[in-house]
Amino acid sequence: MPQLGITRRHLLAAMAGAGLAGTLPLRAQSQARSAGDAMNPARRKDSIGVALVGLGGYATHQLAPGLQLAQHCHLAGIVTGSPQKIPAWQARHGIPDRNVYSYDDFDRIADNPDIQAVYIATPNDLHMPLTLRAASAGKHVWCEKPMAMDAAEAQAMVDACRANKVQLTIGYRLQHEPNTRRLMAMAREKPYGKILKVRADAGFNAYDDVDPANKPWRLLPQHGGGAMYDMGVYSLNAARYTSGQEPVAVTARQEIRRPALFEGVDETMHFTLEFPDGTVAECATSFGQDMNILRADCERGWYELSPFQTYDGLKGRTSDGKVFADAVPHQQARQMDDDALAILQGTAPLVPGEEGVRDMRVVDAVYASARDGGRRIVL
Repeated sequence: MPQLGITRRHLLAAMAGAGLAGTLPLRAQSQARSAGDAMNPARRKDSIGVALVGLGGYATHQLAPGLQLAQHCHLAGIVTGSPQKIPAWQARHGIPDRNVYSYDDFDRIADNPDIQAVYIATPNDLHMPLTLRAASAGKHVWCEKPMAMDAAEAQAMVDACRANKVQLTIGYRLQHEPNTRRLMAMAREKPYGKILKVRADAGFNAYDDVDPANKPWRLLPQHGGGAMYDMGVYSLNAARYTSGQEPVAVTARQEIRRPALFEGVDETMHFTLEFPDGTVAECATSFGQDMNILRADCERGWYELSPFQTYDGLKGRTSDGKVFADAVPHQQARQMDDDALAILQGTAPLVPGEEGVRDMRVVDAVYASARDGGRRIVL
C-alpha cells in the first residue's frame, strides 16, 4: 500500500488543477476547526505563514518543530496527498480547515492570505512541478535539496520564481549553521595558506531490511532515488563552499553491493571534483557505509568538521589544536528564520535558487561520468 500512495501523490501533484484527480474525503470537522482557529497564529507583519508541502518524516520531525521554535515564521498550512494524516496534523498544530490542501486543489493557495511561503519537502521529482505551481500562485518557495532532477528543471524553477516575483531558496540548512559558516569564511581568508585538497564524505548504512518488492521512494529512479541525490548533495555542496570555488570537471564511479535494492540507482558514489586553481576535492556518498567528514588540507595545516552534516553536534578541529563546536538549538529553525527575514526585509536569501542550479549542473556531470567512467566538464 505505501507504494500505491506514492503513485497517487505523484499523479495529483502533476495535474496542476486539470480537474482529473479525485478529491480528498471530508476534512476534520468542527472540533479541529475550533482548535485550529484558536491555536493558529494570527497573520502578523513580522511573521511569515508557511505551508508544509509533503508530510513525511522530515516535515514531521524537523520542519514542523522548527517552525514552532522560529521567531519570524510559523506553520500556517499543510499540503498532502495522504488524507489520513490531516486530523493528527490539525490537532497537533492547530491548522484550520481553510489552510489544508491536497495536491489537486493546491492552486487555491493563491487566494489564502494566511500563507506567504511554501516549504516543499516531497520526493525529488515533485520539486519542479510544485515549485512552478507555487510561484504561479504568488507564494515564496522554500525547496528541499536536491533542488530538482537535473539542471534544466532547476533553472526552470528559478525562472518561474523570478517571473512571478517570489523568492526561491534551497534547504541547505548547513549554510546557515555557524560552524559551517566558519569554514566558508576560511575559504576566503585562507588562515593555513592555499587549500590543496578537500575531502567531503556523507553517507550512512541503511535499507538492509527493505523488501525489494516494496521499496521506499529513495530507492526508485523515477522519483530521484539514490545516494547521490540524497546524501551526495551534502558532499558536493560542502566541497564547493569549503574550496570557495566552482568545479570545472568531474570524474565519478558508482558501487552497488545490493543489486536487488539498487536497481537503476546508486548505492555508493565516489566523485573527484577539479577546481580552476588546481585544488581537488575527493568526495563520496553512500547508502551502504557510514561516513561524515569534511576536511581541507592546506599549505600550512588542515581543518575539518567531523561530523559535518548531522542535525546537531558538529565539531571542528584544526591542525594546531583549535576546536570549535558552536551549538545551534535547531538548525531548521535557524534556516527558516533566515529565509523568512529575507522575505520580510526584501533582501536576497542566503541560499537562493541559483545555488541549487550550480549543484545540479555538477550532479548531471557526476551521473554522466559514472555511466561511462570518463572525465566530464561541468557545464
